[in-house]
Amino acid sequence: MAETIPVLKLLIQAEECLRKSGLWETEQPDEEALQSQQPFALDTLLPQQWLQWIFIPKMREMIEKESVVQGFCISPYFEEVWKSESDKSELIELLHAIDRECR
Repeated sequence: MAETIPVLKLLIQAEECLRKSGLWETEQPDEEALQSQQPFALDTLLPQQWLQWIFIPKMREMIEKESVVQGFCISPYFEEVWKSESDKSELIELLHAIDRECR
């Protein structure tokens, strides 16, 4: 469990960052949108929705089971989609940190 604590802390920080930025939503997208087969559900969700409704919950679930997935890298996607949005830089840095912890 000790190796998952840094990841959990980063997920909490990412959630706080989404809330602080006004990107956190109170209503979940419909089930069909959440079932997208596309990477990052790019055909049905906004990037921040994917983080909130898919990535963060799945990562927390894996942490509870003490089985965090290794070897992924999500930050390049967010760098690209938010490249002209400097207000997302803190969130992108947190995603870089999550990537580093999960290598």
